[in-house]
Amino acid sequence: MSSEPPPRWRRLEPDERKEQIFTCAVQLFGQRPYSEVSTSDIAAEAGVARGLINHYFGTKRELYLAVIRRALIVPRMAVEILPEGPLELRADVAIDWFLDMVTKQERTWLAAIAPEGIGRDLEIEEILEEADKESADRVLEAVGLSRESEHGPELNALVRAFGGMVKAAGREWLVRGSLTREQVHTLLSKSLVTLVGEVFPVIQAENQPIE
Repeated sequence: MSSEPPPRWRRLEPDERKEQIFTCAVQLFGQRPYSEVSTSDIAAEAGVARGLINHYFGTKRELYLAVIRRALIVPRMAVEILPEGPLELRADVAIDWFLDMVTKQERTWLAAIAPEGIGRDLEIEEILEEADKESADRVLEAVGLSRESEHGPELNALVRAFGGMVKAAGREWLVRGSLTREQVHTLLSKSLVTLVGEVFPVIQAENQPIE
């Protein structure tokens, strides 16, 4: 006999059901190490049959990779909600949105920036690199630039370097308690303004042809 608990069925559209399963996976992977979460656990939490997880996501590993990808990639919506105005205002709102997002999914975000359990293999590294590049693109979009513009690759790399500080500051705040949210906000918003307002122009000017 199966030891799986009976599913708590509720009538949902397929997309809603898929998102419900994903949300439960996010919660469980944030609470426990990867190795301690099974597809049966996720199914029980979502109130569905285990086969539905395989139908929507494939294996547990594939679902875990999807959780990491979503936790780290900054969505386009985060750029669209930024107000018109000076760089300082846009940076302040952007960092506030980011810290709100991290607060809502603290454990999952921390697990995503330091995946464990299945190891930091090539596939994980590719997801992390993809997330860093795409999130850096969002920052460039927010200040009217693009990776496709002149010096775009260098600017994207600079934002990715800033992203390393974002992750380190997040750990100081959430794990070590050595910084408050307000201090992290000040650090990141001021650093972003300096990066865009002072560092970007220097990088863009360095390779300009001399007339």
